[in-house]
Amino acid sequence: MDWKKELNRWKEEENIDGSLKEQLELLDEAELEDAFYKELEFGTGGMRGKLGPGTNRMNVYTVRKAAKGLAEYVKNKKGDSIVIAYDSRYLSETFAVETARVAGAEGVKAYVFSSLRPTPELSFAVRHLGADAGVVITASHNPPEYNGFKVYNEDGGQLPPAEAEKMITLVQKVENELEVDTEEAGTLEEKGLLAWVDTDVDEAYLEAVQGIRLSDDIDKDMSIIFTPLHGTAHPLVTDSLKRAGFTNVSLVEAQAEPDPEFSTVASPNPEETQAFTLAMEQGQKTGAELLIATDPDADRVGLAVPGEDGEYHVLNGNQTGALMLDYILSQNKELPDNKIMIKTIVTSEMGRAIASKYGARTLDTLTGFKFIGEKIREFEASGEATFAFGYEESYGYLVSSFVRDKDAVQASLMGAEMAAHWKKKGYTLLEALEELYKEHGYYIEGMDSLKLEGRAGTEKIAKIVDSFREMKLKKVGGLEVLATEDYQSSERTFADGAKETIHLPKSNVVKFILEEDGWFCLRPSGTEPKLKCYYGVKSGNRERSKELLEALRAEVSEKWHAVN
Repeated sequence: MDWKKELNRWKEEENIDGSLKEQLELLDEAELEDAFYKELEFGTGGMRGKLGPGTNRMNVYTVRKAAKGLAEYVKNKKGDSIVIAYDSRYLSETFAVETARVAGAEGVKAYVFSSLRPTPELSFAVRHLGADAGVVITASHNPPEYNGFKVYNEDGGQLPPAEAEKMITLVQKVENELEVDTEEAGTLEEKGLLAWVDTDVDEAYLEAVQGIRLSDDIDKDMSIIFTPLHGTAHPLVTDSLKRAGFTNVSLVEAQAEPDPEFSTVASPNPEETQAFTLAMEQGQKTGAELLIATDPDADRVGLAVPGEDGEYHVLNGNQTGALMLDYILSQNKELPDNKIMIKTIVTSEMGRAIASKYGARTLDTLTGFKFIGEKIREFEASGEATFAFGYEESYGYLVSSFVRDKDAVQASLMGAEMAAHWKKKGYTLLEALEELYKEHGYYIEGMDSLKLEGRAGTEKIAKIVDSFREMKLKKVGGLEVLATEDYQSSERTFADGAKETIHLPKSNVVKFILEEDGWFCLRPSGTEPKLKCYYGVKSGNRERSKELLEALRAEVSEKWHAVN
C-alpha cells in the first residue's frame, strides 16, 4: 500500500469523523506511516490494533469494513443472523453498534447484548440463539489503547484459517472503508434486524456452567478472593461460585467496576503477578486460601495460593492446566475410553504425561484456541474422540464444550472446586502440584518476547524466525537437537536427516525438539507486535530443570539477538 495515498484519501473525505481528523493532525510522519502502510490483519485473535485514525488502526471505518465483510461471509453461507458482544474498552459499545448497523444494512439480523458480556458467553450465545456468526469487540488483555474485532463461526468457535481466509477476502473486496453503508439502529429495530439480548442468555449460560461440577465432597467454606480486573467477568463468576455453594467469596471492590483505563493495574493480564497486587493485599488481611483473577473479556484466568513462606504464589498457565487436567480425569468417571485432551504446541508436555496416566489421548494444535475449538467440532461430528479438556499455556482453559473458546467463567468455578477438593484432603494447590511433579517429573517452562513495532519491526521478526529455520542446530543449551519442526513447510526433520509431514495448518513457526524432553519454539504473536520464544525442559528434580531452562534460554536469546 502507498501509505501517503491512503492518508490523503482520508484527509480529503469531507464527512470523516471529526475526532479522527483531529487526531490525524497530531501524528508525526512515522506515526502516520504506521497508521496507513497496511490494513489490519486477522491473527490468532482476529483483528486487533491500536485505536486511532488509519487503515492499520481500530476505528469506526475499519470496523465497518470488517462488518461488511462479515455480513457478506454470512450471506454466502446462506445465513441471516449474527450475535455481537463487547467488553469494557474504549469505543467497544460504539464498535458493537456500528457492526450491527452495517449488518442490518446488508439484511443480516444482529442480536446485540445490551451491556458488557464476556467472550465465552458470546461463543455460547451463537449456538444458543442459532445464529450464523458472532463478534466480540475486545482486545483481551492488551493495553488500554487497543481494541479488537474477534469473529466466530456458527459453531461458536473463532474462525480457523480456511474460514478466516474467506472472510479476509470479502473484507478486502470492500474498496473504501469510508463509504460502507449503514442503517440507523432504530430503523433496524423496527425492521426486526436488530434485537437486544441479555438475561435469558445469561441464565442459559450460567445453567450450563453449573453442569461442569464434578464433586460436592469438597470444602465449600474455603476463603476465595476474586478480581475481574475491571472487565466483564464480575457478575457471571460470582454468580457461578454462589450457585455452586461457595459461601466465603470476597470481591476486590476497587477492580470490580469496568474501567477502560484499567487504572489499578499496569496490565490487566492475570499472567502477570502485578495484576494480583490488590487481591494479595486483601488476601493477607483476610487469610484467603485462593485468589482468582480474570482478564477483561473473561477468557483467561489466573489462580494464586499461599505458600509455606506466607506469600501468595501465582500458578502459571501450564501448572494450572496440569492441575485441572489431573483433577478432571481423576474425578470424571463418565468419560469414555476415547477421551482426548487437546493442547497447543507451546504448552507443557506435562499434560501429555498426566493424560496418559488416565488413558486419555493428547492432541497438539497450533497456538490459538480456535484450533482447539475446530477439533472439538470435528470429533463431535465423527465420534472419533470425546473432548475431556483443552488448554494453552497462556492461561486459557476449556472444561466443557458448550463453549468453543477458552472460558474463564468455567475455569474459575473448576479452579475453586479443585482447590476445595485438595483442601479437604489437607493439601494446597502448590502441594498438589508438587505431588504431580514427583510422579511425572519436574516440567518447567519459560517464555521470552521481543517487542518490535511498525513495518521495520514486522520485517525483523520475520527475519529472525527465518534465520532459525535455516540453522542446522546440533546442540542448544547443552541439549542435543533431536528434530526440527517447520510449520511453514509442514515438515519435521530428524537429526539423521529423515523427514515426516506435520499434519497441521501452515504457520510461520519453528520448533526444536531436544533430548530429555526439552524443546523451544519461535513464533510471531498473532495479536501484538512481538516475537515470542517458548521453552520447556524436564528432569528428575527441580534444580536440574531450572539449570536446563536457564542454559537453554540464554543460548537461544543470544542467537536471536545476533540476527541483524
